[in-house]
Amino acid sequence: MSIAAERIERLHALARRAARAGDDDRAREYVRLAHRLAERNRLQFPCEFRRFTCDACDAYLIPGRNARVRTRDGHVVVTCDCGHQSRYPYE
Repeated sequence: MSIAAERIERLHALARRAARAGDDDRAREYVRLAHRLAERNRLQFPCEFRRFTCDACDAYLIPGRNARVRTRDGHVVVTCDCGHQSRYPYE
């Protein structure tokens, strides 16, 4: 694992901890740092980090607090407080 990938994992842990503590601005900054780091080093964002971040406002999503999760036929719809929706398939 590269240094950049390790740092992205660390930023994921920090963003999760900050969001659970209620510090949404700090969590958003950690997500933005991780996005820039992945783009700069041409790394794919980890799936578990991608599923818990909003693409529109870079918020770290916590279901029930700032995200709504609904299941539809064959996919999960995650709606952020900003209104952006993400859809993920399931089987």
